[in-house]
Amino acid sequence: HLAEEVYADAHKITLVEDNHAAHKLSALYEILPPERARAIIERIEVVRTPKHGSWLNIAEIELSILTRQGLAKRVESKEALKEQATQWYQQRNKQASKVEWQFTTKEARIKLKRLYPKI
Repeated sequence: HLAEEVYADAHKITLVEDNHAAHKLSALYEILPPERARAIIERIEVVRTPKHGSWLNIAEIELSILTRQGLAKRVESKEALKEQATQWYQQRNKQASKVEWQFTTKEARIKLKRLYPKI
């Protein structure tokens, strides 16, 4: 759906997953013809967040922003919740909002050196 409909014209699609994600791109070969699966896989780049870096989880950041910006304090129904969330994410996507990291990978390796393997 994402590769063939939502981002059909994109040359590359970057998926950000937490490191515990069980998703495997190879599963596309189980549900699609090989040529179609390969065409999709070639356009996808998977970026995994560090195992101990939940603060990096972009999905968590977006949900936090949604609860602060996009939702009324009390939502009277499931339909109203869907409508508010849809309006918010459509506006957010139009703005092409990005996560602004507080420090570089090099700085992270210094500040969080206990979390990185010794090479």
